Amino acid sequence: MDIEIILEPDITPQQLAEIAVAAEGYGIRALWASNYHQHWDAFLSLVPAAQATRKILLGPLAVSPYEMHPLKLANALLTLNELSNGRARLAVGGGGSVLRWIKHDINAKELRIVRGVREAVEIIRGAASGKFNDAYPGEIFEVTRPYRMSWVKSSPANVFTCSTEPQMLRMGARVADGLQMSDVALPMLDQAMKNVHLGLEQRELPVGDFRIGNFWAWHIKADREASMYEARRELIWRGSLLPPFSLSPFLDDDDERLVIDHWDSFMKSYWTRSGNIEGVPDVIVNHLIAELSSAGTIGDLETELERYRQFEATGLTDLALRLFDDPMAGLKLIGEHVVPAFG
Repeated sequence: MDIEIILEPDITPQQLAEIAVAAEGYGIRALWASNYHQHWDAFLSLVPAAQATRKILLGPLAVSPYEMHPLKLANALLTLNELSNGRARLAVGGGGSVLRWIKHDINAKELRIVRGVREAVEIIRGAASGKFNDAYPGEIFEVTRPYRMSWVKSSPANVFTCSTEPQMLRMGARVADGLQMSDVALPMLDQAMKNVHLGLEQRELPVGDFRIGNFWAWHIKADREASMYEARRELIWRGSLLPPFSLSPFLDDDDERLVIDHWDSFMKSYWTRSGNIEGVPDVIVNHLIAELSSAGTIGDLETELERYRQFEATGLTDLALRLFDDPMAGLKLIGEHVVPAFG
């Protein structure tokens, strides 16, 4: 299993490039730049990193075709791919930060998220091939004329789906070069992998080096209090705490109901940057942190490495560790302790 990192969107392009150089030195396979609506542009921010590195893979995560037409996504991706000599990738998702601000209901049936992401991947992969493509008469996204990116010289950029729910997992396995799951904890991973394999069985494309990754929050720090503060602050964004919720593997019915009823407290903890989750006992909060992220100090690393070994045993090819405050310090711990364990 290879180790990747995901960075906050508020990191400047120069800072991102410095982290990319350090990550490459540690043997990190890939760096993902988070795509948000009110921060540095993820594609443009990766250009200095592309120019400063030679091996590490680089890409935005997650970008929705509902915020930019797939043909323009292809254009941006392939530009980055040429600038990096064939090291660019893109993770396409149905929602994400941007879509939540430009659509009232990202779960509206008329968006047809699974279909839309599938069509986007097919359009982008067609462009990435550098070959002549017929017009694409999609139900959600169209390309009305034949298209070919004749200027593409580098090896094709890989296109991933951001897939966690069953239909998205099966679809991503059918049509993409790989997929990134989000916060899929061990109790849910076997079922997720079953859906991935169902999709792979229906795949018409060569399987090749199909990548299966999982986004995982990294809060390990030198100071335990700083680690737990960061983990509490960010807990609302762990996938199981987002509607439609998947808390039953970790909590009994009463505690699950308590957490859902106090969902606004988790959100307030994030927006106020307080880390205080009102109305939910610390024992429940700490249990969720332990189940849904990596938190603690260097003394907890062996426990985390055992979790990662279990991730690998299920069939994950990549583990994408999300860094938050002081990303260079987090990267150092990952580079010195995690990467060697999976080299």
